[in-house]
Amino acid sequence: MAIIVQKYGGSSVADADRIKNVAGRIGRTQERGDQVVAVVSAMGDTTDHLIELAHKISAAPAPREMDLLLSTGELVSCALVAMALQQGGRPAVSLSGGQAGIRTDAAHTRARISGLDPGRIHRELDQGNIVIVAGFQGVTDGADVTTLGRGASDLTAVALAIGLKAQRCEIYTDVEGIYTADPRLVPQARKLKEIGFEEMLELANYGAKMQPRSIELAAAYNMPVLVCSSFVEAPGTLIHGGTAMENRNKVAGVAADRNVAKITVLGVPDRPGIAASLFEPLAKVGVSVDTIVQNSSVERLTDLTFTVTRTDAKRALEVVEPVAKSIGAKGCVSAQDLAKVSVVGTGMQNAPGYAAAMFRALYEAGINIEMITTSEIRITCIVNEAKVPEAVRALHTAFQLDKE
Repeated sequence: MAIIVQKYGGSSVADADRIKNVAGRIGRTQERGDQVVAVVSAMGDTTDHLIELAHKISAAPAPREMDLLLSTGELVSCALVAMALQQGGRPAVSLSGGQAGIRTDAAHTRARISGLDPGRIHRELDQGNIVIVAGFQGVTDGADVTTLGRGASDLTAVALAIGLKAQRCEIYTDVEGIYTADPRLVPQARKLKEIGFEEMLELANYGAKMQPRSIELAAAYNMPVLVCSSFVEAPGTLIHGGTAMENRNKVAGVAADRNVAKITVLGVPDRPGIAASLFEPLAKVGVSVDTIVQNSSVERLTDLTFTVTRTDAKRALEVVEPVAKSIGAKGCVSAQDLAKVSVVGTGMQNAPGYAAAMFRALYEAGINIEMITTSEIRITCIVNEAKVPEAVRALHTAFQLDKE
């Protein structure tokens, strides 16, 4: 008897009817003879509403209290799904992240999983129960509730699948799988039957609808992940560790990320140690820096530009401005109307012409490129946020992604 871990997103459990639909899908999986563990997100926009409420109470809510507050959203949907299963005559039990054995560090609002004790889940499965686990949360060794970051119910599901030695992890959402681009921007976008972990991680990091840490974890343990719709019966996309054939289209998809801000430190003295003095304080406060560009030095001065998530921009500026002053820089400027558009595909860098084709497509669409960054399988351009739809459509067409 195999263990199947399923995850249902917020849109899948947004109201009573959808919760009943999810319970039916879980029940049908059990009917096939499998043991089922289902991870659920908070209903609909519950997490956003809780964040809004917290900021009406406090201008700067304590991270520990935010974690306790936000964890309640998943607990509500978790209990309701269990009730729906029980109403249908199926034994089920709901567990918080802590009850499910998920242990984390104490980095509130962005905790990392430090361990997993699946004993309670195994006992419940052995008693014939379907186990419903609240996603996005865990507990510290000191019994404080933590959350794992936005979208981290995917991470919960993958971690449980690995810890339970499940046959696979299934992610159910409001789309039918992973597409060559966002179908809302590109109606001709094509659903992929399969994609490798490496390509999926790049797409997720640069805007595709998957939590990047969940892909990293799945890749590390070679846990296959199936992404499909919770609303229609249709084949999904299998994310796995298989090797793609050399002769396939080397661009797998186009991703866009609007959560981008740019900070430029002007007139930075060009001497050893300056970059470290700027970026070490950002790391200490948990601000992740992505693209970094430093201009050539003129009269021993240079400008240094980097990007962060828009949600981290205010905190990043608060950290960087006093450092810039202390090193004798001329000041800091920022821009928050930016976005990343990326093309991703295995082996792009080993085949000529992909960067040129991307730049030509954006030029012909009248889109200015502010910054460029690359990896072995990705090319990313920073552009004006308002140009994202045109950019994604232009790149999708240029690389003929609507064709098999």
